[in-house]
Amino acid sequence: MPARHESVARLRGPRHARRLGGRRALRGVSLALTGVLLFGVSAFAFLGERLNSNIHQIDVNSLLGDPSPTGAAATHDPVDPNAGTPINILVLGSDQRNGANAAIGGADPSTNSDTAIVVHISANRDRVEAVSIPRDSLVDIPSCLATNGKTSRPQHQAMFNSAFGTGWGLGKDLASAAACTGRTVQNDTGLKIDHFVVVDFSGFQAMVNAVGGVNICIPRALHDTYTGLNLNAGQQTLNGVQALQFARARHGNIGNGGDLDRIGNQQRLIAAIVNQVLSADTLTNPGKVTSFLSAATSSLTVDSGLNVVTLAGIAYSLHNVRANDITFMTIPVLTAPSDPNRLVWAPAAKTVWAAMVADKPIAGADAPAAGTATTAPAPTTSAGTATAPTPSASATPAPAQTKVAGQQPFTPADVTAVCK
Repeated sequence: MPARHESVARLRGPRHARRLGGRRALRGVSLALTGVLLFGVSAFAFLGERLNSNIHQIDVNSLLGDPSPTGAAATHDPVDPNAGTPINILVLGSDQRNGANAAIGGADPSTNSDTAIVVHISANRDRVEAVSIPRDSLVDIPSCLATNGKTSRPQHQAMFNSAFGTGWGLGKDLASAAACTGRTVQNDTGLKIDHFVVVDFSGFQAMVNAVGGVNICIPRALHDTYTGLNLNAGQQTLNGVQALQFARARHGNIGNGGDLDRIGNQQRLIAAIVNQVLSADTLTNPGKVTSFLSAATSSLTVDSGLNVVTLAGIAYSLHNVRANDITFMTIPVLTAPSDPNRLVWAPAAKTVWAAMVADKPIAGADAPAAGTATTAPAPTTSAGTATAPTPSASATPAPAQTKVAGQQPFTPADVTAVCK
């Protein structure tokens, strides 16, 4: 993978060096509820208007086609307009290096996407699942439609991230690029993509800095000359620059330039950011909340169906979701027979996508990707839930890693790294 394709991870995350237990991971995350509690009704109304003006919206739905719905017809709810149906949100990051992003990522003529995560919210709002798709995956890209009416030819066994570039080449705009990626996901998974979110480099950095940095365990020293990453081992508080370097790094002693090692770090980082945002240090600090929401909304490009009110409604509907109700995973992959530097989706990927289409839990629906696991799975109960070894009565047990991020499904309640 050429260095110019290094990318970002974004949106959300918790501190995996310690357990979150049964704590309600999304309690208080609703923009509306948090705004009212911290600022009062009139202040939140003003803040909401300001935040809504920050978000850049694009019309993507008209370019997607009309796949079969993923659930029954929605019951109209003024708080959650999609109540009663699952929601699938495609989160993307691109290689675009315009404006402030050029200074951060360097000049790059590429318009391919790097980070791609399908976020599935269950119909009864008791489960959130985030599935990463490696950019190196060979997939079928269907004919895409651009905003100017141009169409592309279908492509067989093309790199997944090139779908974004195909759309951009057709329409020369973000809507066409995002729509082509969405069509590819729909074509290859059977899912209906309801919403899009695209995040940029500078906005990601601003979000991390707005909450005072993100705390995360770095089990061993890391370095990557491509991104400038240089971290010591131990519990670290990463600032915006360091967090972005960590999210983008895939060279040096982190990996061989491939995407799988980076995806695992991205998932851990996303989880760590969520934990930081939902910590008492952030939620009880009006200045931090305002700064974070302002940075977050300023960094987003979303479809025309998303705005602050809709996002707040979705967030509020998830207020009962706990840490172990949120699952991160990478779609199971194998080395491509045609190219050792490329990947193909493993047979287990069909089971994962089918579970999401049917709005069933994906945990346990996958099988480990052949040749990728480096750590043995943790002991499991009869229900398939990972458990730590039973400690002796006379000693305090040392923290133990229970899941390998990027290679196994995990929740914020799992330990994915241990710092001594």
